[in-house]
Amino acid sequence: MTGRTSFSTLRNRMSPDAQARARAKSEALETEMALAEVRRAMQLSQEELAAILQINQASVAKMEKRTDMYVGTVRRFIQAMGGELEIIARFPDREIKIDQFAEEKTPASAG
Repeated sequence: MTGRTSFSTLRNRMSPDAQARARAKSEALETEMALAEVRRAMQLSQEELAAILQINQASVAKMEKRTDMYVGTVRRFIQAMGGELEIIARFPDREIKIDQFAEEKTPASAG
């Protein structure tokens, strides 16, 4: 015997509660992605996204590395990949969608 134990064996030894917690943590991690990971998941290159945003590839690379940027910039980035940005504030007793940062409507489309 090599002294190694397979992951499935270890998982099967966990209590059902521990398995459920591990599964929930795994699912949460799958839905948390940096912008570069989202772009790759959408099967877009930096060059393709840059063309959609009408900026250069270097700008996309810089945006993907930033940890602080304007909400409007993040919204444009997400929209260019076909998504929609929502900002949700989570409190212990409720969640509130913040609509202050919703895309501004132009006078022609406001009606």
